Amino acid sequence: MYKAYKYRIYPTDDQKASLAKAFGCCRWYWNFALNLCQETYLKTGKGLSRGYIQSLLPRLKKEYPWLRDAYSQSLQVVALHLSTAYKNCFEKRAQLPRFKSKHGRQSLSYPANVKFEGDSIKLPGKIGLVYCHRHRAFEGTIKTVTVSKHADGQYYAAQNIRNEALRILSLGTSDTAWGGSVRQPGKTSVLLDAVPVESGSPILANGRVG
Repeated sequence: MYKAYKYRIYPTDDQKASLAKAFGCCRWYWNFALNLCQETYLKTGKGLSRGYIQSLLPRLKKEYPWLRDAYSQSLQVVALHLSTAYKNCFEKRAQLPRFKSKHGRQSLSYPANVKFEGDSIKLPGKIGLVYCHRHRAFEGTIKTVTVSKHADGQYYAAQNIRNEALRILSLGTSDTAWGGSVRQPGKTSVLLDAVPVESGSPILANGRVG
């Protein structure tokens, strides 16, 4: 069972500068990969697999050294999110993915190596310890963390938490309605003061977009 918790964080000026660079790297890689997917589909009628998109990173980092300003796994997650966006589109749950702008909300995700230390959250790479206002405690294992900057200049960290005890409970009570809906095993339960954290699954099955 997964739950998502969203906390406000307070990076220093140096950390804000590092996050701005990391946001920019992830945004650029998203736009680059999206453009490549569109061009490939127009030319061949086929899409690009997540693995292929990720395999471009070593060459791109040599060509654009500033891409190293972002944590490497955060860049890899970009390909996963793009794949998921296409999958949701083809299954008629969303529109086609769009290019990202440097204006408005910015975000990046960490799939691992994030932990809390006292009143701070420790982000991997160049960011380090960031003060975090944890207004609500949680139990479980951190699976993914999405750090975002909103248009009002505030920063947040949204954690996707796996709670094994809740998972076992849900397996035993899958026919019980909570809050007017039935909880099914494997579903994510989102608290009232939390937001869903992006999660994904591979798209473009067999290397195709359709």
